[in-house]
Amino acid sequence: MALYLLYETSSGYSLFQANGIDEIGQNTEAVRNSVSDLNRFGKVVQLTAFHPFESALDALNQINSVSEGIMTDELRNFLELNLPKVKEGKKAKFSLGVAEPKIGSHIFEVTKLPCQSNDFVHELLRGVRLHFERFIKDLKPGDLEKAQLGLGHSYSRAKVKFNVNRVDNMVIQAIFLLDTLDKDVNSFAMRVREWYSWHFPELAKIVNDNYLYAKLAKFIDDKSKLSEDKLPELTDLLGDEDKAKEVVEAAKASMGQDLSPIDLINVQQFAQRVMDLSEYRKKLHEYLITKMNDIAPNLASLIGEMVGARLISHAGSLTNLAKCPSSTLQILGAEKALFRALKTRGNTPKYGLIFHSSFIGRASARNKGRMARYLANKCSIASRIDCFSENGTTVFGEKLREQVEERLDFYDKGVAPRKNIDVMKAAIESTENKDTDMETEEATTVPSAKKSKKKKSKSDAAENSELMAEDKPTVNGGASEDAKSEKKKKKEKRKLELEQAVENSNGTNGVEAEEDGTSTKKKKKKSKDQDGEDLQDASDMKKKRKKKSKGEE
Repeated sequence: MALYLLYETSSGYSLFQANGIDEIGQNTEAVRNSVSDLNRFGKVVQLTAFHPFESALDALNQINSVSEGIMTDELRNFLELNLPKVKEGKKAKFSLGVAEPKIGSHIFEVTKLPCQSNDFVHELLRGVRLHFERFIKDLKPGDLEKAQLGLGHSYSRAKVKFNVNRVDNMVIQAIFLLDTLDKDVNSFAMRVREWYSWHFPELAKIVNDNYLYAKLAKFIDDKSKLSEDKLPELTDLLGDEDKAKEVVEAAKASMGQDLSPIDLINVQQFAQRVMDLSEYRKKLHEYLITKMNDIAPNLASLIGEMVGARLISHAGSLTNLAKCPSSTLQILGAEKALFRALKTRGNTPKYGLIFHSSFIGRASARNKGRMARYLANKCSIASRIDCFSENGTTVFGEKLREQVEERLDFYDKGVAPRKNIDVMKAAIESTENKDTDMETEEATTVPSAKKSKKKKSKSDAAENSELMAEDKPTVNGGASEDAKSEKKKKKEKRKLELEQAVENSNGTNGVEAEEDGTSTKKKKKKSKDQDGEDLQDASDMKKKRKKKSKGEE
């Protein structure tokens, strides 16, 4: 059986044919020895076809698809043109050797060409890679290295590129920074307490909060200057008038030593730094919540923003977390305990980072393991939805949270929960309804905008016509003014006729309608009489003219 080799380079696709395979007997050691010698290897492997890439962008797209195990149209056409054609219903008398088994399986699915990827094929491809420049005659020295360098840079740059709105790396950095800030703020606040306690030791017992203690240390400064005049400001800081009075009384009878002004200034500056750090910690927490709602909304709504961010950071990325099975996700963060239990053959841990969720805390001691397993299952579903769905919604996370609540009730009270299929169907229906609502809103907004545009265009046209009429000069004296007055009269007559028609249709006053009808009839008669008189006058004038003409003759 003939063997063909597909070799993907930075400059294009190449197809090689391996001859004398039966003589070698597919011995990898013999091939390994013959690879280094070009004379021996050139007799075994020969170039049959080469298809160069059109551009650097085309090369990047082709290599991306090859790395993902997808056969492109260009690669399919290249193989169909250069490989021997197989008749329908018969087996191929050759096989195609590929480096990656993924792309081999895809080629076999689409074209039904038999592919193989083993150590023997890899050794042959290693020899092709070593002597590739000598197989292609038109290739200049250094061109292949340049193409490899450019494609390597563009490939790595394309892999680094990401969606700006769904950057899980920012969440990982934010949660790490939040943990370090918690430690630093705590240690710095303890340092402020210890430092200022030399001057005012009683304050540490009255105020327990570190942030509030740093505020008071900055505000009080020298305890000897603290008096009852500063009570309102102290009450604003503490939020309690009794505590403020207690601080003032403790300052009067304090056992602490006096500090120099320079020492007090340093204490104040350090307290200000602690306050700034704690305020920044609050802002960072808000930022993390917003980022989690953008990146993993379902996971955040199910288990909370902080626990979800810790899971993502521990897994390395959202895609890694989505790839994890629920059993791995359950003990994520308890690796040391797991391996210790495996070594000592003890009990394996039931939960890792999931323990920080409120659901496991609410479950009873005997049901904590069950609850952790069920919660890990739902978290894996939520992370996969967030990772692979295009539209970010919290519907699935809310429904999964309802399921966890129902499971808690089932363990405590014995209430049967809903089936998973019913819950997922309800979630899908709600998302579809939301999508239809959005489409209808868009559809309503578009015609309204069109109508407003039409109204605006009509109003603009009317204004322009009025302006044009004003700007036009008068022709033949007052002719244009007479035409305007006639138009106005016609409009007034039409309005009057419409008003009369409305009154007649209402029929509220029949008498008035009759009177109007009689008045209109009288007007018509008068007009007819006037017309008859005018006709008689005209006929008399004609008769007189005829008589005069006859008398003259």
